[in-house]
Amino acid sequence: MAPDQRKTHETRVAPSREDLAYQAYVLQGVSRTFALTIPQLPQRLASVVSNAYLLCRIADTVEDEATLSREQKEAFSDQFIRVVEGQSSTEGFATSLFSVLSERTLAAERDLIKHAPQVLRITHSYNPAQRRALARCIRIMARGMAHYQNKGTRAGLEDLAALNEYCYCVAGVVGEMLTELFCDYSEEIKDQREEMMRLAVSFGQGLQMTNILKDVWEDHARGACWLPRDVFHRRQLDLGQLSQERNNPEFALGIAELIGIARGHLAGALSYTLKIPKREKGIRKFCLWALGMAVLTLRKIHRHKHYRSGQEVKITRASVKATIILSNLLVSFDSLLKLLFNIMVRDFPAEAIDEEMAKLSVYSDLRSEGDSPGEKG
Repeated sequence: MAPDQRKTHETRVAPSREDLAYQAYVLQGVSRTFALTIPQLPQRLASVVSNAYLLCRIADTVEDEATLSREQKEAFSDQFIRVVEGQSSTEGFATSLFSVLSERTLAAERDLIKHAPQVLRITHSYNPAQRRALARCIRIMARGMAHYQNKGTRAGLEDLAALNEYCYCVAGVVGEMLTELFCDYSEEIKDQREEMMRLAVSFGQGLQMTNILKDVWEDHARGACWLPRDVFHRRQLDLGQLSQERNNPEFALGIAELIGIARGHLAGALSYTLKIPKREKGIRKFCLWALGMAVLTLRKIHRHKHYRSGQEVKITRASVKATIILSNLLVSFDSLLKLLFNIMVRDFPAEAIDEEMAKLSVYSDLRSEGDSPGEKG
């Protein structure tokens, strides 16, 4: 049964100006990137996408709080799922979680948790299709992150299939959610729904793999690694001893293989974007900016495979501005966008994407835990 059909704990009322003002304010604090891209969306979409991002950030804050035990994280995650669905008290959740957050959690994130009731009042004001999309995303994301909490050790993930699944939990499902929101907004986009849902997962994985590669050394420093062991074991490398392998040429080849896989997913991201009607320039810009910044980051990683920190492969503000300008100029020219993408990735390895990934069969269990993307109430 869809969440909006159940008896809810929260009374759904229109959000106040103060609630909406806080949502805009806190988005600036927790994500400069999304604070930049979301306003490109049509107003009706910008509000719900902002809210969705903040919900994901709350789920992520639970998983990132180092002082919480695995049992506590699972309990808070389950409670948050019920809160989003309207089955549990928002105030009780926010008060309980805020009281146990440490100084290790960023100040902006602590503020977000403290004011979660304001964010959730906005969540509960959306239409049934929007609420279903948000609730499904949080269900799969929160449970998936809890599942992988103990697997993000310095030894890495088991294999590429595990990487695919992890990326789906934290990013692919976000792509599906955004697609549902776009379809709710536009009947013309809804006509492309089936193909866009498939490509949305690839879009999410391309962005997430880029982040994993960029942050590999920062993750390693805090005792985590999201690289797949099988890619490096084939080269007689032990991810558990990653710092000792840093300058090994075989390690660079493993990174190159993952860059190639990410390239394939980002090509899917471009195909996804081009299915959006040309007249929906705001939605196209939202996608193109994210895609462009990911491609530029991958280019830096590809050229500096022995990088020692994410800062070394972080793109400059000038590169961000160039991405925005080019995206805006070419937003309606599909052929030129394809040409530009091919020029930017021409030196990347070209690794095939796992057929299982393309068919989404590896996600059948995860998808069944949430409502199917197109489920009607």
